[in-house]
Amino acid sequence: MFYREYPPHPALAAYVECVWAARAPGSAHTHRVLPDNCVDILWQDGGQPGYAVGMMSAAILVASERPVLTLAVRFKPGMAGLFLATPLHAITDQRADIDLLWGRSDADRLADALWTSNAPERARLALIERELMRRLRAQVPGADAPLVRQALVALDRSGGALRVEELAAQLHVSRQHLAAQFRQHVGLSPKLYARICRFRRATATLRTDTTSSLDWAQLAADCGYFDQSHLIHDFQEFSSSTPEQFHFSNRAAA
Repeated sequence: MFYREYPPHPALAAYVECVWAARAPGSAHTHRVLPDNCVDILWQDGGQPGYAVGMMSAAILVASERPVLTLAVRFKPGMAGLFLATPLHAITDQRADIDLLWGRSDADRLADALWTSNAPERARLALIERELMRRLRAQVPGADAPLVRQALVALDRSGGALRVEELAAQLHVSRQHLAAQFRQHVGLSPKLYARICRFRRATATLRTDTTSSLDWAQLAADCGYFDQSHLIHDFQEFSSSTPEQFHFSNRAAA
């Protein structure tokens, strides 16, 4: 499967992680997508409407039975709501057609521009960026929720190790207020977001480690887990596998 990421237009760098393109093979194919604390909008050839994929709390299996070209944008945590005009908890673990979020006229106009062109994929991704910049200019000041932005920075810097109670105290808000803001602007609770941060640290380590054995207790400690059992629990919940199975499958694929 072909997959390539591109840095976003500088005007979108504060909001967008990347724009990307992928091409699924012609044969029947299934791949597993793990929670990554991001929201994406995808457009695929073949006449299907574009759709947003909300924050994920578990892995999903994506199947395709024909060659599919996907053009997409991945938002930084907490930023997708600026472009989707919906509370992000409404699309957590779901997909929503973009014509329902943007209106059919805007959605159809972009889809026509994407799929009636023979331009290279990067030029077509630029059409998506242009639409995002247009929508960003229409935003009212203060729509980016500075409290949530500060909380995300703190959680990301800690790798998910910062406790929610401590985070709320640092921001001088109640835990309940912080959770409500996260639900609207991120789509997950702060605790679940932090757990996925720790899980992503662990999977990143396992993807780059080629040794046949690991000190699992040390890995758990390095990634901010209380102990090895919490590491195992999160792998089972977020990837439907144990850390050992995940490590073996990635070594086998390398």
